[in-house]
Amino acid sequence: MLDVELQWAIDERPIPTLEQCQKWIHASIMEPRSFEPVEVLVRIVDAEESQELNYEYRNIDKPTNVLSFEFEQPPGLVELGEELPYLGDLVICADVVEKEAAEQHKTLEAHWAHMIVHGTLHLQGYDHIDDDEAEEMEALEIAIMENLGFDNPYLEADEE
Repeated sequence: MLDVELQWAIDERPIPTLEQCQKWIHASIMEPRSFEPVEVLVRIVDAEESQELNYEYRNIDKPTNVLSFEFEQPPGLVELGEELPYLGDLVICADVVEKEAAEQHKTLEAHWAHMIVHGTLHLQGYDHIDDDEAEEMEALEIAIMENLGFDNPYLEADEE
């Protein structure tokens, strides 16, 4: 069971819809979590909020496409075997995603899907800090995106 909350901190736009977010997140949930209830919040923000959060949590003073905030289970619940189904929050800057899609010659839908897939993998502990981790995460992203009917997100449209 997947429960996705979509929050618009800006004026709502046609993409992404709640249904798209649910589909993209569902496709990105890896085992063993794929058999458990999962809750995710997707918050769509402006460049100012993205920049503030990026600076506060990553010490980078500019807006970014997606920030992932993995939920940390309270130790007492873990010890009792009563973990909450909350995976975490994705904070996505609509302006950055739209700009990147245009620069990379990708459809807006494909780039939104990639940002949600990418962020959802981060919520599950995947990262791209070192080369081995990056290779594993990118391979998962490519496979998930292709299963969703999208092209390899790491190729620009004119490279295909």
